Amino acid sequence: MTLDELKLGQQATITRVDHEGPLAQRLMSLGLLEGTTVSLLRSALGGDPIEIDVMGYALSLRKAEARQIDICLVDG
Repeated sequence: MTLDELKLGQQATITRVDHEGPLAQRLMSLGLLEGTTVSLLRSALGGDPIEIDVMGYALSLRKAEARQIDICLVDG
């Protein structure tokens, strides 16, 4: 499952950033690291971009960027 598939209010743990180069470095510098817990806060009309909670702050990502991040849902 990838981050762009997360539903409103769901929590997930990042398992992998599936990209190399500048995009991966940018995503990781924003706190999107393996083992980090994220949750979907909201999405724009039409669904793009999305806003997630990561490390206590709100981060907006394009769905194309979110597709590069593999996640595993958190139970509960």
